[in-house]
Amino acid sequence: MIQDSYTVKDKDVILSKLILGSSDYLKLDNMEKVDRMFTQYVEEGGRTFDTARHYRESEAVIGHWLKDKKRDDYTIITKGCHPVREAPRIPRVNPESILTDLTISLEMLGTDYVDVLLLHRDDRNQPVGPLMETLSKLVDENKIRSFGVSNWELPRIIEAKEYCENHELNPLSFNSPNFSLAKVNQPRWENCVTADDRMVTWHEKTNFPLISWSAQAEAFFGNRFRPEDVTNPTMAEFVTVYFNDLNWKRLRICEELAKEKGVKPIQISLAYVLNQSFPSYATIGPEEDWQLFDSIEAMKIQLSDEEIMHLKKGE
Repeated sequence: MIQDSYTVKDKDVILSKLILGSSDYLKLDNMEKVDRMFTQYVEEGGRTFDTARHYRESEAVIGHWLKDKKRDDYTIITKGCHPVREAPRIPRVNPESILTDLTISLEMLGTDYVDVLLLHRDDRNQPVGPLMETLSKLVDENKIRSFGVSNWELPRIIEAKEYCENHELNPLSFNSPNFSLAKVNQPRWENCVTADDRMVTWHEKTNFPLISWSAQAEAFFGNRFRPEDVTNPTMAEFVTVYFNDLNWKRLRICEELAKEKGVKPIQISLAYVLNQSFPSYATIGPEEDWQLFDSIEAMKIQLSDEEIMHLKKGE
């Protein structure tokens, strides 16, 4: 498992190229499966776990799994400032919510720090200054090692990054949008952001790290869907988000490249995320052992610049 190390002032933040996300099996009454999946991931060289204050029991489950282990051997990413379920349309992106959510997250995780804290959503009515000041202070207090944003539009990311630089704060270090081979017709969830061509170009120019969520596009490239599913009411959510001509063309190219390389089409789609010219990390959410191992095998796939462009253009 490839590990990358970033030095944020005097703190090293080590990330696995494949980040184990918080799947629905993460429940305190399902620790046998949790232990098996986590152990397999670690035995293959993984060390980075992604969770969020908003993800049901996942923080408590990860904390339970970590309690008899050496904390520094693992990298924990968590996220805060998501709207609460009882008021899903009311933004919570403010300094107070950052502190409230982190306090609860640390308690649930059973640790006194997290390696990466991401703001789970944005609120463009909030100035970036107080948010960055709060996050930077948490680094100084050793409650977090680094911070970034998730589901922020590029102009806001640039503004926040420059604010930290101009005010000599700890740096904004990560961007976490949806990024995959699939083109989305619309966000799957409200106020989510997918990395478009402009954002990808910015990452290429700045070499700024990207942590992708939904990196495998809900298995669009894994023979999960067919064009005729457009009329299937059980597929309505995915039809709305992923069904378009470009994605079907990209699927065919994945199938061609997979046949040439002796792998699966979905592994080609994951390799697309991992083979970018800038630091790119893929958060995966395997539910079964074979899905985890398929993703790990995808790390071995090398795609040329020509193959990446072939996939991107769909032709």
